[in-house]
Amino acid sequence: MRAPPGLEFAFEAVAEIGAPQDLGLTPHGRRRIIPVLGGRFEGPSIRGRILPGGADWQILRSDGAAELDARYTLETGDGALIYVSNRGMRSGSPEVLARLNAGETVDPASYYFRTVAQFETGAAAYQWLTQAIFVASAERYPDKVIVRFWKLL
Repeated sequence: MRAPPGLEFAFEAVAEIGAPQDLGLTPHGRRRIIPVLGGRFEGPSIRGRILPGGADWQILRSDGAAELDARYTLETGDGALIYVSNRGMRSGSPEVLARLNAGETVDPASYYFRTVAQFETGAAAYQWLTQAIFVASAERYPDKVIVRFWKLL
């Protein structure tokens, strides 16, 4: 049997977010849309800004967990545009999730927040993003989300 895959740090993104738009209870769960207002990202081989206009389309399940579907655009320092589709899960105790969903600051160690990202770009310098699998760990704050992306080796 081979060793399990390793991880290589790719970059950290700090996304500024707006107030949740609560669509209410839908057939799939409570739908919320969290606007992405902007931000920045930086890693060993990439840096730039997060463009405004993206969002996280969330479903809050009856057990309190959130199914996440964030989509937004990165602009690198050299002008390349990169589309990000980042799907994941945020879960924890009912008390912690209630505080997070109310917009409070909660210790990131007290909840689970992981995602899998896919990237699309036509820029030759960033094709490495389109040719690998990336996982991320994230932290939710009242006005931002910090996401650390790791390339699966």
